[in-house]
Amino acid sequence: MTKQPATKTTQPTSKRQSTWQSVVVILALLLSTTSLTLQIVDYLKGDTPITFTTTGTDGNSANFQEGSIADIAKQVTPSVVSVVTETRTTSWFGQEQSATAAGTGVIVSADGYILTNKHVVDGAEEINIITDDGTTYTKVTVAATDPINDIAFLKIQDVDSLPAAKLGDSKTINVGQQVIAIGNALGQFQNTVSSGIISGTGRSVTATNQSATKAENLTDMIQTDTAINAGNSGGPLVNAAGEVIGINTAVSSQGQGIGFAIPISSIKGMLKSLVKNGTASRAYLGIYYLSITPEIAKAYNLPVSVGAYIYSNSQYTAVLNGSPAAKAGLKDKDIIVSINGTRVGVAGSVSSLIGEYQVGDTIQFSILRGDQTMAINVTLGAYQ
Repeated sequence: MTKQPATKTTQPTSKRQSTWQSVVVILALLLSTTSLTLQIVDYLKGDTPITFTTTGTDGNSANFQEGSIADIAKQVTPSVVSVVTETRTTSWFGQEQSATAAGTGVIVSADGYILTNKHVVDGAEEINIITDDGTTYTKVTVAATDPINDIAFLKIQDVDSLPAAKLGDSKTINVGQQVIAIGNALGQFQNTVSSGIISGTGRSVTATNQSATKAENLTDMIQTDTAINAGNSGGPLVNAAGEVIGINTAVSSQGQGIGFAIPISSIKGMLKSLVKNGTASRAYLGIYYLSITPEIAKAYNLPVSVGAYIYSNSQYTAVLNGSPAAKAGLKDKDIIVSINGTRVGVAGSVSSLIGEYQVGDTIQFSILRGDQTMAINVTLGAYQ
């Protein structure tokens, strides 16, 4: 039996619902006390570098010129792989059945680390990777999963010279910016290229699988009109400089030209730790907050229209006892304006922005406390 290629569809919420949904999703994940420490396969630890774009001209300021889409696609395509999975189930009559599905991944290190979506490999008993040149790798395992994002980190064993993609900066993306998507369209057409623009940022959606048996809330997503087809899940969203700025994850069930990708910067902290140490935990802050919109600012009489409002109510304590936030001195009703100079709510949510850092990193928060502006250094912890 052949299962349909891995994909997700989304149900957008109203503006008011979207705001609160974003809060609930983030906070539930921050406070959960189970399944937050990642189970990591014990790989040999290497020093294989990942190519992050951190200096020079911002790749998101580049535009495609005549013929350049083909050039960028040719540059990135060798780093894009098909992820083929096999699952086994037992029927009511005791017969074992197998099903195959296909998604996409992107190589991020020469020694075989690959980014894809969690839902692409969910429940898989076997994972095969097929590269652009047709090489098939069968020694593939799930090295880690992200407890917040729909992201899985795969590892091909016994390789050291795979073509790794260059990762860009999703914090500086712009609405209207040109992008391309590369993926295993329909699970059959390997490394299909489609082009479009970034339609919006900071989107909150509810994603389901094709049978609507599973649902997941996704926040701070990149919206794009670039065609993302069944099987494209886990593939890269690429800017005009050939840099990966997002991982394609979901498409809308209510209209054409509406797709969503996870910002690449929100994954970098775990990826750096995994490649460097062979283990990965997500950086943890330990607060409840509301992502500030003009609507939230009016409702709570806040002096700013963007940022993050540290907030408590009868059910939740704003700052968790013993958390990195508590140790640093963050308090209820503080407004987080920026993190290491990056504007919260403009370049991403608090959760996404701290995702760029590793456990143990010390970062500076600019906050408003009453009528005072303060700088507070926070050393990030790990999910326990």
